[in-house]
Amino acid sequence: MDFKHISVLLNETIDGLNIKPEGVYVDCTLGGGGHSREILKRLSEKGTLIGIDQDSTALEVCRERFKEYSNVIYVHNNFYNIDTILNNLNIEKVDGVIMDLGVSSYQLDTAERGFSYMKDAPLDMRMDRDNDISAFNVINNYSEEELTNVIKKYGEEKFAKRISRKIVERRKKTSIDTTIQLVDIIKEAIPVKFQKKGHPAKKTFQAIRIEVNRELKILNKAIEDSVNHLNSEGRISIITFHSLEDRIVKNKFRELENPCTCPPDFPICVCGKKPILKIINKKPVEPSEYEKQVNSRSKSAKLRIGEKI
Repeated sequence: MDFKHISVLLNETIDGLNIKPEGVYVDCTLGGGGHSREILKRLSEKGTLIGIDQDSTALEVCRERFKEYSNVIYVHNNFYNIDTILNNLNIEKVDGVIMDLGVSSYQLDTAERGFSYMKDAPLDMRMDRDNDISAFNVINNYSEEELTNVIKKYGEEKFAKRISRKIVERRKKTSIDTTIQLVDIIKEAIPVKFQKKGHPAKKTFQAIRIEVNRELKILNKAIEDSVNHLNSEGRISIITFHSLEDRIVKNKFRELENPCTCPPDFPICVCGKKPILKIINKKPVEPSEYEKQVNSRSKSAKLRIGEKI
């Protein structure tokens, strides 16, 4: 099984966790195991790694890759459920959490998964193959208004209304089954003069993928639950790949660092809400120019790190 993935901001992310050899760490997005392998290298036999992924293929691959390690717990689930996952494992506190919010290279490069606008495949885009809703369902069943909202909100696509109208017009004649069929519709909807910078389907595909996997809807709760399970001085490292994700992480970190809801003109805090997180890097860490050159998919990556107070 060829599960290739180049981990983005690898050293920066792992160094940011300040790993303790006997600590407990959670990789919320196990993927190909790049970040997890570096964590395992720094753990003693008394340390524990919990690897979570909603993609069963990723878990299968990592079980094989990490077969020499006896201190890994594999969980087939969505990290949205991290509170339940840790409670079921009878683990109250952990020393670090990592979230890599990007789609893995394996998922992008495996045509039949339907993530790529460069390869012809059935419309799918499910990170969890057991998910009932796929890209096919979104494209063929959502109303024109719902499609417009998804493409505009999650893709920040200014031609969202034109694209959704074209989708609805096409599916009145026949169902839209494949990625290339959708790409052709998008190209038809966007004026040619606006198709010169980047692939015209990129924003729409991002939007549909986010909708299928509920990527943004789960993030706030997942961050808050993760921080609640951190030991004092435990750290959380989160890698984002587009502005929508990064904005959520930045705002949630700020909220946890300064949760006070008192009006600014109050002389003292009376709401009683205390900071529970310290932001380690006020500005996100970005890949070096070298990393951007050797791994083009890292170009938009940003890393934010917080420490439990």
